[in-house]
Order: sequence, then structure tokens, then C-alpha cells
Amino acid sequence: MRTHDGKRLYPTAVPRRRALLVGAEIASMRSPWPVEDSLDELALLAQTAELEVVGRIFQRLPEPQPKFFIGPGKVKEVAALREQTQADLIVFDDELSPAQTRNLEEELQTQVIDRTGLILDIFARHARTHEGRLQVELAQYQYLLPRLRRQWTHLERQAGTGGTAAGGVVGLRGPGETQLEIDRRLIERRIAWLKDQLADVHRHRELYRQRRRQTGIPVIALVGYTNAGKSTLLNAMTGADVLAEDKLFATLDPTTRQVLLPGNIVALMTDTVGFIQKLPPQLVAAFRATLEEIEEADLLLHVVDVTHRNAQEHAQTVEQTLRELGVDHKPVLTVLNKIDLLEGATAEDVGQIAAEMGLPTDIVAVSAQRGWGLQTLGERIVAMLAQRMVRVDAYIPYQRNDLVALWRQRGVIEVEEFEGDGAHIVGRLPPALAPQFARFARSSL
Repeated sequence: MRTHDGKRLYPTAVPRRRALLVGAEIASMRSPWPVEDSLDELALLAQTAELEVVGRIFQRLPEPQPKFFIGPGKVKEVAALREQTQADLIVFDDELSPAQTRNLEEELQTQVIDRTGLILDIFARHARTHEGRLQVELAQYQYLLPRLRRQWTHLERQAGTGGTAAGGVVGLRGPGETQLEIDRRLIERRIAWLKDQLADVHRHRELYRQRRRQTGIPVIALVGYTNAGKSTLLNAMTGADVLAEDKLFATLDPTTRQVLLPGNIVALMTDTVGFIQKLPPQLVAAFRATLEEIEEADLLLHVVDVTHRNAQEHAQTVEQTLRELGVDHKPVLTVLNKIDLLEGATAEDVGQIAAEMGLPTDIVAVSAQRGWGLQTLGERIVAMLAQRMVRVDAYIPYQRNDLVALWRQRGVIEVEEFEGDGAHIVGRLPPALAPQFARFARSSL
């Protein structure tokens, strides 16, 4: 990561650097994830960041240790393993405090980053839009700001070798602190500028959303754990060409496409950034565009990779994140993806798997890759959207066939009878559209 003038402030992962992974199972944190599985996921993150994983080590603790996060004895084991594997980067599976990072780097004599720093590096690689890059840069600077001090510890060590009276080095602490304050002010200004830029983007998006609300087009947001197949499902449902790779966080920027549902109902489907365990709230908050799409959605499709051995933990992480975002009140349809990889599994088998994972009994099983179950999924989406619509009984004259066409496209028609000089229609309409039909309504049911 660099400032606007090109100065490197935080060293990001370099392709094919040799990384040693360090994890901890903390009893007081009560994570549902076994530490071995969490390190498996960290290894996938490292590979996505183009690192070469050369080893891993973990420790079980009652609570994090204040100085190193792990115990001092384990730090010595990490140092020995680093020598053995020739690792030039240590990656911790949990977020470290600035002091812990500084202590570990001094003790291990190599660069140390934590899970948050690694995810930020991946985000920076995968942000494609202007807004996405702004959001990533903001998150990076907010992460970097409290960690600036360690950039100048070499000056502190020189200044601390002796006092003025003892003939020690004089005058170094001042320049070091001055440069630190200069960098801090530069970053604070950059953060303020980035927030202003994102506020402008937010205003433009809000104007777009207001126009979208007036059209009554329903919005469906895809949510789920990273690499669950959301982008593949979006492509299969809409014919889009969104990047879909077998990598964590392959898609970062929210993407919205039009989808034609059964009954010729038009809706908008939005792919959002995947969730992941141990993702700090401040990092989630930086990606407001994605969160706003979820908040605006009429329906959430929770996509679960049913074949993953940690599918239950994945689903729980997504549900917890939705609660933290305050959107758990929205209707959710659970979509079990990748059923083509469950060889010979029947519908009853899939239902049993869902029950064992504690998922809702109301599910749809699909293979986005092969197109299996998409018709059923579309029908279920229509049925759930209809529950949020207003039931209307109206007589529309033939001169207003435009309204009939609009009803067919945006709502659900249950009864359509042609009489005299108009059409008698009974069905459901999005609340935003209902006023356009008020003058022709026989009754609102």
C-alpha cells in the first residue's frame, strides 16, 4: 500500500513469498471452528494472496497473551520453525494489536502480518471498480494508522542507547517523531478525502436506488460465505459474465444484473462480497456499498456450499454477520449449492444434510454450475416476493394496456378476465406500484 506520492507505508504480500502460519485456539473466545480448520482456511487465503505456505503451528490457550498473543515458549518454537522452513513472512490467524505485532517482529526478526492484513491485501488485488478501490484504500489506511509507530522503532533504539550526558546519540528522537507525525497527518488527510469521495458515491447510489424503488422492481441479494458459488449462481440466473473462480474473495465489488423469473417477472439480482470468519466489524463497515445493497433487498438468498466440511460453521458465520448488520429481519431463502458433487444423493439425503447442519427446513437445492434446480429456485423466489406485495382487484380499460403489461412484468396475476371494454385482474403488486392502479381498483384486499 502506498500514499498518493508513491511512498510505501505498509508492506503487502509479495508473490511467492514463503509464509509460516500461526494459529491459536482460545478457550475464552468459544469459536465453533477447530483451530486446524481455521488454519486450513488461512492457507487458502495465503494462496489467494500468492504466498507459498511452508508450514503451520498452533497453540491452545485459555486467553490471548498480552505481549505476543501466543505464549513466549511458543514464540521460540515459531522462531525455530521459521529457521527450518526458511519462511520470510509470519501470518497469524487472528488480529494482532500494534504492540503485539511490534513485539513479535522484534523477537522473530521477520515481518509479521495478521489475518486482517492478509485479507486487506486480497481485497486490494480484487477491487476492480473505482468505488471498490476507494473502499479498500480506506480500510487499509484505517488499519495502518495505529500501526505507524513501528515504522520508526529503529530511530527509537538508536536514541535509547545512551543519554545526552553519557555521550549517546543526540537529536534522532526528534526527527523520528516528526516524520511519524507527518505520516500520521498525511494518512488522516487521505482518510478524510476518501470518506468524502465515498460520500459522493453514496449520494449517487441513493439517487439510483430512489429511481429503482419507484419502478417497483424487486431486488434480490445473494449472501453467503466466500467461495460458496454466489457469482456462479448470478451468472446462471441472469446470463451475466461475472468473474467466478475457485478462490476466496474472487468477487469483491457488488454486481447487479436483471433476471427474468418464472411468469416473466423482472427482478434485479445483486452479488455481494462473501463473508468469512474473524472478519473485523470495521473492515465490514468499510464496504458500505455491499451493505447498502443487502439493506435495500426485498429478499436474501443465502447460498451455502453444501459439500464443504465446514458448511455448518459457514452458515452460522453468515447468519451472525447478518445479525450484526441489522438485516436478519429480512426474508431469507437458503440455497444449497454444488449438489452435483454429492454423487447419488437424493432429495431426502440433501434434506437430511440440511437438518444436520441446523439449516431451515425451507431450502432449495441447486447446482449453479450445471443449472440444476434453477427453475424451482425461480418459482420459490416469485412465491416469496409475492408475499411482500399488495393484493389488488382492479378493472383496467383496454386503453391502459400499458398498466396490464406493467402488472405482468412487475407483479403476480392470479385472475385475468376480459370483459366489455377492459380486463378484470386480481393479483399482487409491489407497494411502490399500487398507487398507479388505485383509480382502477375495485378493492384492495
